[in-house]
Amino acid sequence: MSIVFCGICPHPPVMVPEVGQGRDNEVANTKKAMLELGRRLSESDAETLVMISPHGTVFSDGIGINAEKELSGNLGQFNAPGVRFALANDLALVQKIQNKARLQNITVAGIDSTLARRYGVTTGLDHGIMAPLYFLRQAGVHIPLVHVSMGLLPFYQLYSFGVALREAAGELNKHVAVLASSDLSHRLTLDAPNGYHPAGKEFDHRLVKLVRVGDVEGICGLDPELAEQAGECGLRSIIMMLGALDGVEITSEVLSYEGPFGVGYLVASLVPGARDEQRRLQDKIRRLVLDRAGQKRTAESYPVQLARRVLENYYHGGRDEFKPQEVPEEFAGRRAGVFVSLKKHGRLRGCIGTIAPTKNNIAEEIAENAVSAAIRDPRFYPVKPEELPELDISVDILGEPEPVHGLDELDPHKYGVIVSAGGRRGLLLPDLEGIDTVDEQVAIARQKAGISPGEKVRLERFEVVRYH
Repeated sequence: MSIVFCGICPHPPVMVPEVGQGRDNEVANTKKAMLELGRRLSESDAETLVMISPHGTVFSDGIGINAEKELSGNLGQFNAPGVRFALANDLALVQKIQNKARLQNITVAGIDSTLARRYGVTTGLDHGIMAPLYFLRQAGVHIPLVHVSMGLLPFYQLYSFGVALREAAGELNKHVAVLASSDLSHRLTLDAPNGYHPAGKEFDHRLVKLVRVGDVEGICGLDPELAEQAGECGLRSIIMMLGALDGVEITSEVLSYEGPFGVGYLVASLVPGARDEQRRLQDKIRRLVLDRAGQKRTAESYPVQLARRVLENYYHGGRDEFKPQEVPEEFAGRRAGVFVSLKKHGRLRGCIGTIAPTKNNIAEEIAENAVSAAIRDPRFYPVKPEELPELDISVDILGEPEPVHGLDELDPHKYGVIVSAGGRRGLLLPDLEGIDTVDEQVAIARQKAGISPGEKVRLERFEVVRYH
């Protein structure tokens, strides 16, 4: 077995004393656990450390891996430019990982300075690497590094990347340690960075419990919607790391967990043991993810089924002709504004809608906006045909807007808002992830309409019926 040590580490820069300036004392348990994690890693005889970060060059259809000869970074953006490291990159392992991942049908992009300029990104070590590396170095870890960026691929493909990593290390006969840089929920308290959501504590509780017992299937089976509601930034890193432990027993220990700033910080050690054929889970996890997607499809409402059928027909050259007898009366007999939202692996992939109806009925409105969400949302590249099975779709049917005379008549969880000034109008749907106050809701609607903060506006509110 060439993977000799694995772990989970948080990455808040505030835990670094030069950044925290005293606030790092509020995460004393995390700092202590990080030093213990570093000590165990140092004693593992690892020759190379692979760290997987959610804050590097993240691709939706592949995985980025740093291909520079020397890896360097600092915490200057957090007012601690003196905290800097430069480490050798294990380029032989980088190349082998790319080759093995290709056999798993996973694209791995080697990011060197030339490619970084093309994409407008950097090859510098991000804070997801720098913050935990501070404590690992203090604990005596001074070995070459491989810097991997989390990908937005399906969970089973992320797990398969970890399998490719393990195979690459084995073929090189090299002892390798793998750490997943991962903060948990950012929504644990009212003053948390992303605001409060009850899913935050639920997600962290579940994940910590699963890590404690080394339940790989349970971790890979966590609901992406729950993860999104929790505002986490590392579950994918963890799943990639777990793939490197495929086929072996795991001794898992949670060294600490705390969330003093409204963000969950987990430090855990996962040590590989003897080979265990019962723990070869790659195919099982793939089936788990695909079966869950299939179950969601069978439970979809009529508006979502319609949107999906329209997209499938659009991409395969067909046309939708609405036969009255096939469309329920509530969608055939009235008109309304409609928004169609597309998500891929829990991340927004497109969202387009109409404030007021433009078609003969709601069914036609859904059809038009489903295609627009897939190909006309300027924030994203058009959806590709092969992405369709991976899309989760929701449809919002808007009620009639009504004028309001003050912010006290708004509620971002119950009402959407329309902000108007002159001929400019901005709309924001209700109950959106990360929008918890009226001020936030109105400010974003203003921004969408190009209305400055000081301009006088007309406010309207509306309710929606959301279909999944």
